[in-house]
Amino acid sequence: MADRKRIVVVGAGFAGLHAARTAVRQTKGQAEVVVVNPTDYFLYLPLLPEVSAGILEPRRITVPLIRSLGGARLVLGDVDGVDTDERRVYFENPEGDRGSIRYDRLIFAPGSVNKLLPVPGVADHAHGFRSIAEALYLRDHIVRQLELASTTSDPAEREARCTFVVVGAGYTGTEVAAACQLFSEQAAKHLPNLHRQKIRWLLLDLAPNVLPGLDPRLGTAADETLRKRGVEVRMGTSVAEATADGVKLTDGEFVPTRTLAWCVGVRPDPLIESTGLPTQAGRLTVDAWLNVPDHPDVYAAGDSAAVPDLTRPGEITPMTAQHAQRQGVQAGKNVAASLGFGTGAQYKHHDLGFVVDLSGAKAAANPLGIPLSGFPAKVVTRGYHLLAMPGNHPRVVADWILDAAFRRQVSQIGTVRGWAVPLDTSTGAEH
Repeated sequence: MADRKRIVVVGAGFAGLHAARTAVRQTKGQAEVVVVNPTDYFLYLPLLPEVSAGILEPRRITVPLIRSLGGARLVLGDVDGVDTDERRVYFENPEGDRGSIRYDRLIFAPGSVNKLLPVPGVADHAHGFRSIAEALYLRDHIVRQLELASTTSDPAEREARCTFVVVGAGYTGTEVAAACQLFSEQAAKHLPNLHRQKIRWLLLDLAPNVLPGLDPRLGTAADETLRKRGVEVRMGTSVAEATADGVKLTDGEFVPTRTLAWCVGVRPDPLIESTGLPTQAGRLTVDAWLNVPDHPDVYAAGDSAAVPDLTRPGEITPMTAQHAQRQGVQAGKNVAASLGFGTGAQYKHHDLGFVVDLSGAKAAANPLGIPLSGFPAKVVTRGYHLLAMPGNHPRVVADWILDAAFRRQVSQIGTVRGWAVPLDTSTGAEH
């Protein structure tokens, strides 16, 4: 089988995983499919807030790639260079050793990283939310702040430690604020000196409404739920400066706090810019076939690809898991077709709706355009996640049942410290 063509997939997020699985299936073993990824698991990002809130154990949303790739070979490594003339991908493995692999077809799907904005102090005092490490850090940090607040005799310090600021009212920020606010309220009930202390949460965004860009009905439902719980939802407001003692808002107010969760969105993995290939808004330029112009052997999908949106002429598809997964499937089919296996097609997908988990028994969803909120939306939301996850379903359901039946354990794990999750070097992943 030495003459088999080799398909190399960079990344194993929503796009990369589904591209590899589809390519294996389409070529029926007649081509070698290799996935290069820094970790040996697929991270199901939509449930990451439930890890921070102590609902799910971290391993529940990390699906082993060895069992999920459908026969593709996994190479552990962080890709940092591509030579399109030599058709070679360069990477560094977890032990720091250098390696490279040649390809006949290449699928770029490295995903995205935290979006940075030129706000003074943010890089030093904020933490993102794109990885298991960041989720675990936030959980420990919330517990630690409440425990320290319970033991201090300084009312000002206690108030600052009991104040939590989330920047970004998009999909991630809204779910983080919803899940962690309930978690902090439950944790504070069991700590002395905090029984009457207000646990303050602020959700900030310069946009005019929560969940900008999605169905306005989702934003309205999420906004109402958060406000009823006591979350201060401030639209048209963001952070102008971050310090060790708090944040200065764009409206001039200074909020004393020790917690700044940065959820302002994502940007394509920096690898894309380093390739020298044409880009659009930082994403790799591709045609509707997911092929890079003038490079018939190079394809891209997911957050790293500027895919023309055929349902909205003149626009590119948004950076969502829904598009990433479907683009990965189509990329796998098109690459296989380019090698003589099956037929390819242009990527075209109409949004099927979105789900937003607001923790507790609340959620907001619009499946097929049907607006839902409250418990019915919660059922739809959890059903969607089970369908979208490539594995671990029984364990996830078990954790949900245990969370509903028993009190959550509130204690620090202590495995991730702040210096280990700097905002400017966060791990890339598909949204």
